Amino acid sequence: MSTPTYAMFGLGKTGQATAQALSAQGAKVIAWDDGEAGRAAFAKAVPAVSMKSPQDWPWASLDAVVLSPGVPLTHPQPHAVVQLAKQHGARITGDIELLWQQHPDATYIGITGTNGKSTTTTLTGHIFLQCGKTAAIGGNLGMPVMALPVMDEGGAYILELSSYQLDLCDELRLNTALVLNFSPDHLDRHGSMAGYVEAKRRIFRNQTARDVAIIGVDDADANAMHDWLVKNHPGRVVPISARSVVAGGVYVQDGILVDATSPSEQRFDLRGIKALQGEHNWQNAAAAYAICAMHNIAPAAIYAAMQHFAGLDHRMQWLGEARGVAYVNDSKATNADAAEKALKTYDKIHWIIGGVAKDGGIESLAPYFGKIAHAYLIGQAAPEFANTLEGRVPYTQCGTLDVAFTNAAAHAKAGEVVVLAPACASFDQYPNFEARGAHFKQMFTALKESADVHA
Repeated sequence: MSTPTYAMFGLGKTGQATAQALSAQGAKVIAWDDGEAGRAAFAKAVPAVSMKSPQDWPWASLDAVVLSPGVPLTHPQPHAVVQLAKQHGARITGDIELLWQQHPDATYIGITGTNGKSTTTTLTGHIFLQCGKTAAIGGNLGMPVMALPVMDEGGAYILELSSYQLDLCDELRLNTALVLNFSPDHLDRHGSMAGYVEAKRRIFRNQTARDVAIIGVDDADANAMHDWLVKNHPGRVVPISARSVVAGGVYVQDGILVDATSPSEQRFDLRGIKALQGEHNWQNAAAAYAICAMHNIAPAAIYAAMQHFAGLDHRMQWLGEARGVAYVNDSKATNADAAEKALKTYDKIHWIIGGVAKDGGIESLAPYFGKIAHAYLIGQAAPEFANTLEGRVPYTQCGTLDVAFTNAAAHAKAGEVVVLAPACASFDQYPNFEARGAHFKQMFTALKESADVHA
């Protein structure tokens, strides 16, 4: 039997993990990246791989071309390596499909959507593990799939899947596939909203009568996809909602999760789970619950595991309370749309805001200004945001997060909440939103320790 030969293009974290796995399996791997720095880092990490430009690949003997998800297949135009592969009739694939082909006995759960897929994937994995299931969690979130532990029969891969990754999946069959929601995203890659929706629809491709499709119905595009699934899907279709009653599905009303997937309707109160506050998190909770229920985890066990979910770092992350004031780290809210979720969820907010502003600023958040007890402005956007808030929200110019945190902690009263939801990128003062959120968490930890000492 001849040695399989793979050519890889795009050599980031996913590419490195895939090349290492294929090489360890005895395959011959040829690789290339347009960036010289990427090629150098890759060669250092995976020295067994042969580095060759696509023009020099042995096209006739390739088993497949493994692309990084970021390499455009179509719009605005295919990358040159894609054109070469098509000219030579070479199969194009990605790491998700390679995993599925190599470990076909595992259970595969795929989760996608514009918003909330990371929280839903993490929550689903948390419930599986808390309930004694064998599972590995990764994909677009966290660890690349080819670096995950091997799951065989009885084990599950719980995978966050982006539209870019789904573009590279032709044969992948998911036992359970979920689409949460749609809003305009990656339209430069997919050409239009219709193209983006079609890329997401691929998650249901190849499902059989034994498989389950779970679909959100809280936006027009997702609701239309639900109707399409009801007509076309061979297996079970389970709707989920955070806004309305859905027959035969899982929904949340006023913080109460209702499992209507069976005649013995179950109800669970989410309002006390700090990591699952807000309508968007109720949709995530309904989705994760539906997945777990379809995999025969008992309803009470799902709910018990949810109560111990810590949430994701920097995504409306409940840090705790100090002197009766709650602190929430939503550093990932890098635009107004993202910051809206926190403003919708809480009242009597001490709002830390600012950084590098996005187009449109924060005017779209005006309906929530009445919920703001005080705003603390930082970074480049501070003068612009002051103009927007003038006469509508009391504010203090703070310059830096340290000063803003100190001011907010001094002025917030018991029962109020300090929220870092900057509605801005972080690049004026931090390398990324994670560093900004980590700084906020450090200051809360110090405050909490001081408050406990003097309690």
